Amino acid sequence: MAVSLAFANLAFQFNNVKVVENPLCFGLAPTQLPYLCKERRRLPSSRTIIIPGASSAPTIEDGSQNDTDAIPTPKVIIDQDADPDATVVEITFGDRLGALLDTMNALKNLGLNVVKANVFLDSSGKHNTFSITKASTGRKVDDPELLEAIRLTIINNLLQYHPESSSQLAMGIAFGVEPPKQVDVDIATHVKVKDDSPDRSLLLVEAADRPGLLVDLVKAITDINIAVESGEFDTEGLLAKAKFHVSYKGKAISKPLQLVLANSLRYFLRRPSTEEGSF
Repeated sequence: MAVSLAFANLAFQFNNVKVVENPLCFGLAPTQLPYLCKERRRLPSSRTIIIPGASSAPTIEDGSQNDTDAIPTPKVIIDQDADPDATVVEITFGDRLGALLDTMNALKNLGLNVVKANVFLDSSGKHNTFSITKASTGRKVDDPELLEAIRLTIINNLLQYHPESSSQLAMGIAFGVEPPKQVDVDIATHVKVKDDSPDRSLLLVEAADRPGLLVDLVKAITDINIAVESGEFDTEGLLAKAKFHVSYKGKAISKPLQLVLANSLRYFLRRPSTEEGSF
């Protein structure tokens, strides 16, 4: 999925939040209102995100869906670079998924407006794109918590209409009828940082997907004083792929700091998760 993060001051309320002491978090100047970020914990135990569901039972389009169909890989892209005024969301699931009216209504329940929608078909399937803005401001979504809520809302609705795809999505363990297979985290994790321009670098991340990954990635990056300016976050089946434009004090990241960032994210993504109650 995709995330442009020229993060502005936002006033969302969540459980267990704390004010981030780093004034560079999400590009905020020290004089600006501090951004509220979560403690770095797994989403199921530390975050409360209400996911609006589909409002009606699944319908079969054109009689094309049946148990013998090959199940396509669901893809959800959140793109903050494509449109300067809106967050662009693209959903692909083979030739399935119609107008997604229930998904659009669920997004409205998150305080969002769908200002434009489009459907096009190519060799990879039917692509449904939405341009989304915050209803309160008319601007693109720049809060990682809300971007993650958008992602989980779309996946939740997809699994309600297409429960057969739950084994192909990491979130199927939470929302689906058939849990997904396990992904080898060491094999699935790839991190690369390269120069993009004199003013910013490009961070590429591929990892096993899980709820809350988008928020935790941004938190891990900003914890070492690196600003996330814009980017894209893709959900492709069991994997997540992120492309972030990042900078340090308004400049591209130096080679030594690129190494620190890459190693920090590799450790963060590969380390085993431990439940708090296990100590």
